[in-house]
Amino acid sequence: MKTHKIKVIPLSLYVILALGTSLYAQGTTVLEEIQVSDKALHDITENTGSYTTGNMKTATKLDLSIRETPQSVVVITKQQMEDFNYTSFEDIINNTAGLNPSSFGTETVYMTARGFEIDYYQIDGIPTSRYVPAIDLSMYDRVEVVKGANGLMTGAGNPAASINLVRKHANSKEFTGNITLQGGSWDAYRGDIDVSTPLNDDGSVRARLVTSYGEKDLFKNFYSKDSKTLYGVVDADISDNTRVSIGASYLKQDSKGSTWGGLPAFFSDGTVTNFNRKDSFVPKWAYVDKEEKSAFLNLEHYFDNEIKIQANYSYYNTSSKNHQAYMNITNLNRTTGLGATMSSWKGRSEDVDNTVDLYASIPFELANRNHELITGIMYQNRNTDNFSNELITSTKIDITNNSLYSWNANIDEPSYESEKRSGETTNEQKAAYVVGRFSLLDDLTLITGGRITNYESDDKFNNHKYEQKDIFIPYAGLVYNIDEHHSIYTSYTDIFQPQDNKDKSGKRLDPKEGNNYEAGVKGEYFDKKLNASLTLFRIEEDNVAQRDPSGAFIPGTSDVASIATEGVTSKGIEIDINGEIIDNWNVGLGYSHFNLKDADNNAINTNNTRTQIMLSSTYKIGQLTFGGSVDFQGKTYENFTHTTGNKRIQQDAFTIVNAMARYEFTKSLSAQLNVNNIFDKEYYANFPYGNQYVYGDPRNATVTLKYKF
Repeated sequence: MKTHKIKVIPLSLYVILALGTSLYAQGTTVLEEIQVSDKALHDITENTGSYTTGNMKTATKLDLSIRETPQSVVVITKQQMEDFNYTSFEDIINNTAGLNPSSFGTETVYMTARGFEIDYYQIDGIPTSRYVPAIDLSMYDRVEVVKGANGLMTGAGNPAASINLVRKHANSKEFTGNITLQGGSWDAYRGDIDVSTPLNDDGSVRARLVTSYGEKDLFKNFYSKDSKTLYGVVDADISDNTRVSIGASYLKQDSKGSTWGGLPAFFSDGTVTNFNRKDSFVPKWAYVDKEEKSAFLNLEHYFDNEIKIQANYSYYNTSSKNHQAYMNITNLNRTTGLGATMSSWKGRSEDVDNTVDLYASIPFELANRNHELITGIMYQNRNTDNFSNELITSTKIDITNNSLYSWNANIDEPSYESEKRSGETTNEQKAAYVVGRFSLLDDLTLITGGRITNYESDDKFNNHKYEQKDIFIPYAGLVYNIDEHHSIYTSYTDIFQPQDNKDKSGKRLDPKEGNNYEAGVKGEYFDKKLNASLTLFRIEEDNVAQRDPSGAFIPGTSDVASIATEGVTSKGIEIDINGEIIDNWNVGLGYSHFNLKDADNNAINTNNTRTQIMLSSTYKIGQLTFGGSVDFQGKTYENFTHTTGNKRIQQDAFTIVNAMARYEFTKSLSAQLNVNNIFDKEYYANFPYGNQYVYGDPRNATVTLKYKF
């Protein structure tokens, strides 16, 4: 039976292709011939100077504008990245309303949206790792964010957000490029080179190479980080209707003095600590090294009747090596700063993803109306291997006489036994999906479809297999155009997500299931240069993972155990406005507010801020561009059971102000200054494990020189 199902999926693709050709033949409309290279350039944001984009496909694979998409979506363009000096994935999370980062140390960031964990991200629409990637934005044109569930395109996943990083391509038929040099606070230095060139006389074959190198310290003591990125892509227009892209990337990040957790929040007597932002209680030998390799192959072909087929293959390999120390602060003495103990962990992990995605886009005419159908299949295989080193008992870390008030990071490095395998898991998804855009009336469009997924997880290390077959995830959305500028929409989709989260006994939590509802209004203004949206949402989900309040770890790992919560409901409102108000004046406004409660009406995941307001603006006068941003974060808190009684650590609402200015000396040469947290606001960014806190970044500045050629 299983083999039969796999054979049916590609057959359905051929049947629908044939159906689409037949439907097209019945129509009388002749579609204008457009070369594939022209289509590829339609949604690129690089060199547009814009804070919005034309079309995006992250939500449905349909080529829809933001206004036509029946979900809450936002696009972070290349211009926004350059104006506000976004260089990392964390920069995107930190500066997009509705996305909430929670730092568990210098290298571990937990992402949420609408109160739920963002458990995957995408590259060019292909679902990838669930962990926050060590990504450098130099190789990406834009970041597309679909808030809420996106199971139609990704299969299993939380109703949080789908974050899609879209790669740069070799689009120029002339030799062109730029060099960027940066220097900033905490001995931060960075250099980027981005070069594009044709490889033949007519420019039908083109190449692009992007490389960057950076090194920086942090406001925390003992920390430093080096990063290297290399990305190359070749794009070839084999014919007017066929385009092939092949590329690869390599990234290496090495961090020293890496923290695992935050600063102690309470002394043993229950009083609250007040450590400095620069304090970091780590040994100098602590490190986290990350390495990522990727390769991809895309083939896109348009038939004469505008039917398109696209084949995508993606390889992604991410690995890390860790040697970190964790502090137990239960007996921390307020007078002496003594009493803490320290344990350590050493290990490495590797994730390898192989994904194939094949789909067809079929425009057709029926009942004198234009429609479009997308049908496809996807196969994804992800292997995860974990290895750890057992600590030799006689070399355990001794900090008995090491006071936190006069911390000595020159701690003897413990000894370990040879590494042993501590985990081996294979996750596999096989799916078929169909989605259509149907013009019901002149101003009413139905977007509907579904995805059937077979999911298998084989935990070889613990000899445990998990399988779910024929999981159907429906999707439906209606968009009604009120006038030429405004539309209203509503949408619905199911939620299904097998979990990697485990309880303190090591047992995997049951899959999360639920429903995602949305309704809203959208607008396009000033010749579609400004997009605006207002969204109301409601999410219902069971088996939502929360951090175990006991603080227990999963046996044999350094991961905090989870518990499952039933009857979780998240409901809220989101507002996004991005684009150009008048010539040379770009604005961005994001507002997000939600309530997340369990079946007993108790607030959960309270370390995620419920309210965010983010306002940004830049204005260009002649050769000078200036602007800034204001970020408001609502109250967060965490309750903790201390030996002296119940405690709460809290961050009240706060505001961060940032500024930028850029001067263009010539068309080729410019200089830019960015200052973040101008008023040096001191705040907690997160509360790891309930009894610790992590500070947000103090005031910092970066100077950028850029030369274009």
